[in-house]
Amino acid sequence: MGELLGRFLPENIRPDDANPAWMNKGDNAWQLTSATFVGLQSIPGLVILYGSIVKKKWAVNSAFMALYAFAAVLVCWVCWGYQLAFGGSLFPFIGKPSRREMDQTFLLSQAFIGKFPNATMIYFQFVFAAITMILLAGALLGRMNFRAWMLFVPLWLTFSYTVCAFSIWSPGGWLFKMGIIDYSGGLVIHLSSGVAGFTAAYWVGPRAARDRERFPPNNILLMLAGAGILWMGWTGFNGGDPYVASADASLAVLNTHICAAASLLTWLLLDILFYEKPSVIGATQGMITGLVCITPAAGVVQGWAAIIMGILSGSLPWFSMMFVHKRVKLLKQVDDTLAVFHTHAVAGSLGAILAGFFANPKLSRIFYGVPDWENLIGLAYGLHNRRIAAGLRQMGIQLIGIGFVVVYNVVVTSLICLIVKLVVPLRLTEEQLIVGDSAVHGEDAYALWGDGEKLETSRNIHSNSNKIHSAIELDEDHPLPKPPSSIISEPESELSSQYVYDFVI
Repeated sequence: MGELLGRFLPENIRPDDANPAWMNKGDNAWQLTSATFVGLQSIPGLVILYGSIVKKKWAVNSAFMALYAFAAVLVCWVCWGYQLAFGGSLFPFIGKPSRREMDQTFLLSQAFIGKFPNATMIYFQFVFAAITMILLAGALLGRMNFRAWMLFVPLWLTFSYTVCAFSIWSPGGWLFKMGIIDYSGGLVIHLSSGVAGFTAAYWVGPRAARDRERFPPNNILLMLAGAGILWMGWTGFNGGDPYVASADASLAVLNTHICAAASLLTWLLLDILFYEKPSVIGATQGMITGLVCITPAAGVVQGWAAIIMGILSGSLPWFSMMFVHKRVKLLKQVDDTLAVFHTHAVAGSLGAILAGFFANPKLSRIFYGVPDWENLIGLAYGLHNRRIAAGLRQMGIQLIGIGFVVVYNVVVTSLICLIVKLVVPLRLTEEQLIVGDSAVHGEDAYALWGDGEKLETSRNIHSNSNKIHSAIELDEDHPLPKPPSSIISEPESELSSQYVYDFVI
């Protein structure tokens, strides 16, 4: 039949060995493009952002943690991770490991969903796994032993990420079967990375006291470049999840940018209102919380809902970071370097709840394509259509999903940290914490502004710990302008006009 139809088709769309009849060239091209957009969010996006948002002495280490994670996740993903997350069901929360993952026959056959090959799907899902790990790293910058990080990455990917991905995204997952709405990873990616990052930060311990007190970005302009790549890369992050170049993909992309913009403006206005200064880093925070919040709902809500979600994501995580953080002992105690808990865990949970409230049943039908699509109805539409029970059920499922991701990640991340700790220390030594990149990697990010002199002193410190105090004195001789206190160190006034952010993402 295929040969007969091929005779009447234009030559450029006739099926052949390289383009089987089941494959849609347009969908395959869009899926590969979307995946590459997401990959660019990690490298160079987050590599640049991490390397520039931290103190100068940690620029190399922070950027390299992201680069290493990207490479390590790829190898683990193609060898066993993909099958655990999307393979045949072994249990309701994990897939069957298989040796087929690198087999040519499997790679070129049709994926479990979509009109493209398994090779495309593996690549697409890999970049999501990689960015999850890199986002988690944001909570650990400035003190985690790099060797411990090298062990932590494959373990967390294998025992945490794959379980959440299978449970929520795989057709065999128990939460997927319940009807949970997580369009593109508000739970699987952002809540997981936020909770796991916060938990790991607890076990690793804090940065050096001096770094906690003052941790100014070394290059805000480069930080904006990384943030811009992150924002534009979200086009593929949410636009690729329908697995087809469709109208729903277009809606998801537009909603993504609407929500991000509304959140950025809301956060900016709150900064001006309470702290009298329009903070660039604060605006970047708002951009990120907006992107995170819309992720679980991008293709199942209307544009007006995306604006409301942007306003909420620019205000509630802002409140949790600026006010709740100072009043909760555990939040103050744990050194979450880039506030990943607030920008990803809080914003991701908010997005999942709002997805359960604003989900349009017709849009759910377009995305999920299941016969019982009317059960995937947001509470707002349940109230409007007098299907309150269905709307409440959806909200309940969303809350169950949030609870599962939180509890599972706290337990598993804690166990992984304790296991790694048996092999190698989780935290760098005090000498390494004082010196930074040159002590850990033997390299520095910049050779400017007299750094050569400081580098030489740092090397002496690394070889002779008795010279640590001389390095401190040298740094004191050329101090940076002292910035106002951040939320990590108590400010003199909660409404100080001198308020400045010391971290982002």
